[in-house]
Amino acid sequence: MSEISQAAQAAEKDLHGAVIAAIIPDQPARVVTEAAHYANMLGVPLVVVHVDVTRFVTYEDPDGAPHTAPIDINVDAGAEELAEVQKHVAEALAKQDVEWTTVQLVGDPALAIKHYANKIDAPLIVVGTRKRGFGESLREFFTGSVAARLSHRQHRPLLVVPLGEPVADEAPIFDEA
Repeated sequence: MSEISQAAQAAEKDLHGAVIAAIIPDQPARVVTEAAHYANMLGVPLVVVHVDVTRFVTYEDPDGAPHTAPIDINVDAGAEELAEVQKHVAEALAKQDVEWTTVQLVGDPALAIKHYANKIDAPLIVVGTRKRGFGESLREFFTGSVAARLSHRQHRPLLVVPLGEPVADEAPIFDEA
């Protein structure tokens, strides 16, 4: 077994039972602070995962170490996004008393998060809702909601944190006569 895969296995052992927060760049801090709250309540560490959708898993070694390949020629896109996520999470959790780390996953977000949650036996997965707007609606139409796909494809509790401004309540469905 390689030195890197031994280190990865040791890290996964230390993260057994950790709460997972799936974070993307420029996401409001509320998602990671909610995840930290639940990690504290459960007395477990927090794993902030970022999924690099510009790469895919080509194969895994017998010890579970993945080998990946880029989809795009910009092979540094995922590393740049991970650095941005780490910076924002560090700022958001600066005053919180929670043990946390970041992990870069690759491929389809729902499948990658599901696989990693199984690997570390996470008690909870925390994700945010999508941003509002035409572009995000179009993306979701083609790729589907990560939260919805996670809720249908795995057995762990899933906390979906609403983002954006609250929407005003609509008129009652039934008139009171």
